[in-house]
Amino acid sequence: MTKIDWKRKLSSRKLWAAAAGIVTGLAMVFGLDEGTMAQVSGAVVSAASVIAYIITEGKVDAESVKKAVEDVQSAAGAVRDE
Repeated sequence: MTKIDWKRKLSSRKLWAAAAGIVTGLAMVFGLDEGTMAQVSGAVVSAASVIAYIITEGKVDAESVKKAVEDVQSAAGAVRDE
């Protein structure tokens, strides 16, 4: 069974645009006014931007740490070989 990459999925702008569309559609069904719908859609898109930024920066930081560990291990191996 394939493992789902939730970090990638949750940082997808397409997902959050779809969520905003669903929320707007539901707001229309329940008769909310346009101002309220715009505020809710704006909140969804804003939250999506923050979530995507946090996840992306986390990935960048994780890669930096991984590279630093590899560099230290390489240097330690070079010292041992001398």
